[in-house]
Amino acid sequence: MELEHEPLEQLRNAIANSDAQAVDVCLENLSPAESSHAVVNLSEGDQTRLLKLLSDEDAAEIVETLPEAHAAQLLEQMSPGDAAAIVSELGSDDQADMMIRLSDAGAEAILAEMKPADAAETRRLMQYSPETAGGLMVTEYLAYVENLRCEDVVNDMRRNAERYRDFDVQYAYVVSKAGHLRGVLRLRDLLLALSTTRIDEVMLAKPKSVEVDTPLEELERFFDHHQWLGVPVVEANGYLVGIVKRVNVEEAAEERSSRHFLKFMGIMGGEELRTMPLRLRSFRRLSWLSINIVLNIVAASVIAMHQDTLSSVIALAVFLPIISDMSGCSGNQAVAVSMRELSLGLIKPREFWRVFSKEAAVGTINGVVLGLLLGLVAFAWKGNVVLGAVVAIALAMNTLLAAVIGGTVPMLLRGLGQDPALASGPILTTITDMCGFLLVLSLASYCLPWLTV
Repeated sequence: MELEHEPLEQLRNAIANSDAQAVDVCLENLSPAESSHAVVNLSEGDQTRLLKLLSDEDAAEIVETLPEAHAAQLLEQMSPGDAAAIVSELGSDDQADMMIRLSDAGAEAILAEMKPADAAETRRLMQYSPETAGGLMVTEYLAYVENLRCEDVVNDMRRNAERYRDFDVQYAYVVSKAGHLRGVLRLRDLLLALSTTRIDEVMLAKPKSVEVDTPLEELERFFDHHQWLGVPVVEANGYLVGIVKRVNVEEAAEERSSRHFLKFMGIMGGEELRTMPLRLRSFRRLSWLSINIVLNIVAASVIAMHQDTLSSVIALAVFLPIISDMSGCSGNQAVAVSMRELSLGLIKPREFWRVFSKEAAVGTINGVVLGLLLGLVAFAWKGNVVLGAVVAIALAMNTLLAAVIGGTVPMLLRGLGQDPALASGPILTTITDMCGFLLVLSLASYCLPWLTV
């Protein structure tokens, strides 16, 4: 729903008057999506003043609705003390994610203002890769030593109900005295058991868990096979360190797909918001466009080499962009499949020849079908069977080439430690354009006597 002009103006006026109560009223009438929209439509100064007018808890809720890149930019503009108060109200996983987004100096300044225990926990979580179980886990969970009685656990939950309310409690976890995971305690089993029963007698023993370095792809597969809300995270020795929630895995997978799409579309860094500085946005686009113009010049040089053939058979100019575009589409389909399978762990870079053969088979069939269709169009238009044959053969061969390249280039790039989402597109486009032009014009040059009759 588009935010109406009047509520936004009311919010601006409340901020201008430093009226915290009016700001609260304005935001209460907005949904989270509308709140996010309202904040990004404020000036940078008003955004900062807004967060200062809100309580730390309410300000943290606003920060959570914003894209991380924008939220980090906003926190950088605040004093370290004010920013630390807001960050401290975020969940442990969100705190670490936000700190990673900040500059090193900005993150250190904010961490220095946080409580030592909170800062130490955030630093520990920052050490994990964002797309691993350690980077996605939360450290707010309930864990009890295995020799406690059920009534001890229930009493603890009652005494600390207000603090535990933010833990999103679905299960409690049973650990040894040394902190090693022993079992999962369902709240239903806890409440229905005799008060004097030890919790290790009603727990689900030897629960499934994931290690801190488990990558996002494996976490996706885990939750595909287990319809659970979360899974405990342990270190190599079985020590319980956190919980990964299904919803966080799904959000991380969606964010990764968005980054890959933006990289594939030529956005360097895989992220851009129009609230980012103009200079940064321009640089991220130009970085790819500058490379792409060079690659296009290379492809265009093939046409320049065969300009005499093209001037003799001007009808070829009609089919050059068709062959280039159709081959590019076929290649992009192969790129998409390889990117998907790489992200799911279904293929590895060493399986190059298996992917090559499968894409070659698909490319051959599709190339023959598409080539025949375009060849028939060329023959019907000009009544020249040789022109139809040249166009058909060129499209068939280029479609085969595009499928093979599109399927294997992401694997080669991943094997070399490069980001396949960023480089696959330009490489595919250049090769299919260059080869498509070369095939058409070379075949036409060879068959020129039959094309000009």
